[in-house]
Amino acid sequence: MLSSLDLLDLARSAATRAARFVREVERPADPLAWAVKGSRDFVTEVDRTSERLITEVLLAGDPRARIVGEELSPEIATDGLVWVVDPLDGTTNFLHDYPAYAVSIAASMDGVLTAGVVYHIPRDQVFWATLGGGAWCGDRPLRVSPIQSPDHALIGTGFPFKDVAELSDYQRQFARVVARTSGIRRAGSAALDLADVAAGRFEGFWEQRLSAWDMAAGILLIREAGGRATDYAGRDLGVEHGPVVAGNPAIHRWLLETLRDGA
Repeated sequence: MLSSLDLLDLARSAATRAARFVREVERPADPLAWAVKGSRDFVTEVDRTSERLITEVLLAGDPRARIVGEELSPEIATDGLVWVVDPLDGTTNFLHDYPAYAVSIAASMDGVLTAGVVYHIPRDQVFWATLGGGAWCGDRPLRVSPIQSPDHALIGTGFPFKDVAELSDYQRQFARVVARTSGIRRAGSAALDLADVAAGRFEGFWEQRLSAWDMAAGILLIREAGGRATDYAGRDLGVEHGPVVAGNPAIHRWLLETLRDGA
């Protein structure tokens, strides 16, 4: 059986291979080359090639492993070794040369997040974590922010751009959060947003709905950095789709209360 460090090495190797490809490939400038997954949601040949490069590395490590991802196999699996992969998180940013996009890879053993990597491609930064081994950026250990007052907190978020029917609920939540904090940011890559919580740049983060591949690696980063990542009911998240509320312990509690009040 592969250890958590073995899984981390595979994830880092796969993420590095994909990041190198994305960094060097010619960006498809013509919107006619942007295949549409859904309203305002795109996938390109870059995404597909990146996922192929990742899959080759991961399955070479254990051919019995399963891979979960939007363009790979979107069905959630939790038994045995499961890789949860986003080959290019922030595709729209990539297409517009907005420097917030990443490769996100997490390993789950029997439903338990065990290793995770988020590779910030434009910055050439690798965030990584193993279960019980802490969270790191390169060789620098990560800790969530010590700020406990919402008045001084910077909060990350994601807009409900795929399903605008949820926009009115989100606007009520936004109004409550923005009225009590020092600011809200939306960069368009949930994997990087969650890494920023782990790194202490954001005190908290919330989004109404994310896919497992958007957040699996980021969830482990936050937990290993001393924070929490849950659903709106305060239940710790695993490999699943749904809402996420994350932050250092104090801001996480405050966000949960504030979002419930805004429901």
